[in-house]
Amino acid sequence: MLIAVLVAARILTNSFANVFQKKLAGGGMPSLRVNFLTYLGLSVIALIMACGYDWTAFSGEFWLFAVLTGICGALGNGFLVMALKDGELSVLGPVNAYKAVVAMLGGLILLREVPGLQGLAGMALIIGGSYLVLDASPERFSLKLLQRRDIQFRFYALCFTALEAVMLKRVISCSSPEAAFIIWCVFGAFFAFFLSLPVRRIQARTDWRRLLALILCAAAMQLSTNYLFKHMEVSYALSLFQLSLLLNVWLGYRFFRERELLKKTAGAVVMLIGSVLIICS
Repeated sequence: MLIAVLVAARILTNSFANVFQKKLAGGGMPSLRVNFLTYLGLSVIALIMACGYDWTAFSGEFWLFAVLTGICGALGNGFLVMALKDGELSVLGPVNAYKAVVAMLGGLILLREVPGLQGLAGMALIIGGSYLVLDASPERFSLKLLQRRDIQFRFYALCFTALEAVMLKRVISCSSPEAAFIIWCVFGAFFAFFLSLPVRRIQARTDWRRLLALILCAAAMQLSTNYLFKHMEVSYALSLFQLSLLLNVWLGYRFFRERELLKKTAGAVVMLIGSVLIICS
């Protein structure tokens, strides 16, 4: 029951965080500034939680993977916001399905997590279902589609966030979900700050209400993610997160009037079947 609640919380908060990211970036705020301000707000929460921890007691392995997690997280989330600025939420969400494959390879190499045949079949369905969703775009499922900046940014984002997930699990295994959350926030803000330095000074109005909503969604999303990583293999947990695909398709239609709802929904259903196979494996 706890796992089901955590998965539901993660799916809801992640999908609505994407909506707020797209609205903020689409409203004129530079994407990398959205990324940094999100991490900055999360760091305020993290520093409050940090009281009472003896940070000198953590191992060198903990700090090494904490730094790597911060780098991958800042890059992954930065590319994600850049992708959402001009891309369709209902298309970019399914592209994220490929994260499970990247995470599976990373988990196999770094964590020695070997997926079973049913898990592999589920991942194959997830990837196959993404064909239907991506084929609903004007460029169809083609090489021309891969030349779009938003699709390229989304692939960069999923690669970095998949690596981040593998590194984060190592941090959690050396500490706790709470300590890993604190480190994820602080190191993410540190590296996101340097990424935002080249951003040109643009006089854009900051929507503080949406930014606060994004920070709260991101905090709930990451905490639920950390607790799930504590009890599940990374590749399977990331596959479960693909259950948000239907929600992303609907949110793209509801808030941004994105088209081809039925075809994208059909593709998302195929991917959900793949997720069910992984859950039952």
